[in-house]
Amino acid sequence: MIALIQRVSTASVTVNDEKIARIDKGLLVFLAVEKKDDAAAIEKLADKILKYRIFADTKDKMNLSVMDIRGSVLMVPQFTLAADTQKGLRPSFSNAAEPEKGFALFHQLIDIMRVKGDLMTDELPDNWLQTGRFGADMAVELLNDGPVTFNLVV
Repeated sequence: MIALIQRVSTASVTVNDEKIARIDKGLLVFLAVEKKDDAAAIEKLADKILKYRIFADTKDKMNLSVMDIRGSVLMVPQFTLAADTQKGLRPSFSNAAEPEKGFALFHQLIDIMRVKGDLMTDELPDNWLQTGRFGADMAVELLNDGPVTFNLVV
């Protein structure tokens, strides 16, 4: 699995002129599922996203996670992150999972993150975990805070 995470002040997803998801301070996560991914990868990535320390503490050091700051997470499926761009001028998507597997693992990841997040703290905002729509043509708006962007690969 590949997760491109961005620390954001705000982010949203629009599908067919309808805003389907919106968060304030937190993480925007673009997620690609690859053919090799399995349940172990989901568990590992869920922990990493929720515990990755990219928010500033009182000394302005990146020591706090999205859970520490009681932030929100917007998960957006994006199979293009799995593209092989090593050769030629056209990306190959041979590493990307088939749509059925991608859909299933994306939603399993969301379910695991929701459970883990709710267990970590009871002070999360309502709807702290939002998602884009798998397979849809989405317009994603964000205000990157920093900018801070990391590529997590498990």
